[in-house]
Amino acid sequence: MSAKKVSSLNPLVDSLNVSSRETTLELASDKVSVRKSGIEFRSPTPFKEWSEMTVTIHSPLDGRKVTCHGVIVACTGTKHAGYLVAMVFTSLTKQAQARLTSLAHAELGL
Repeated sequence: MSAKKVSSLNPLVDSLNVSSRETTLELASDKVSVRKSGIEFRSPTPFKEWSEMTVTIHSPLDGRKVTCHGVIVACTGTKHAGYLVAMVFTSLTKQAQARLTSLAHAELGL
């Protein structure tokens, strides 16, 4: 995952749902950062590396959702401090990429 941060979702995203077969997690916008090719988020529970995940981002700008699929590439932390999870998107439709770009630009005032 790129070290360059593209955008933090605050306050342009109401919430973010992360789900796999075993887990569904709804995260507040202050727990998520969008990166060049994926996302990083704070989680109270660990995720197994190489797990396939689905992310649904709810935008308060237009009420629309963006759904992305990806793979967990890193999960570090402890049960006491929480976990930092890095996910790389495996496939983005042109429409999903455009929505993520518009969220990033809206926060930057572009």
